[in-house]
Amino acid sequence: MKTKKRFFIILLIVGFILLIPFIAMQFTDQVNWEAFDFLIMGAVLLSAGILAEFVLRQVKNTEYRIGILAILLMLFLLIWAELAVGIFGSPFAGS
Repeated sequence: MKTKKRFFIILLIVGFILLIPFIAMQFTDQVNWEAFDFLIMGAVLLSAGILAEFVLRQVKNTEYRIGILAILLMLFLLIWAELAVGIFGSPFAGS
């Protein structure tokens, strides 16, 4: 039961984060996401949330936990930046 509740909370957080660009699209032309963009960002956010939950659940040492979560956050930010602007110029970002 506790696992389902945490997963539901992760889903709510992902949904809330995805609402930000959706609402911004209603007021400005500077945010122009397609359905595929929402799908990919939802998958990236959900993966990061589930991995963070797994780390918090499995790793008991506080220092290791913080280190692994910091690495996870950095990977998330790098993937996000690559998808957004293509900082590495990979074909993955559409370059």
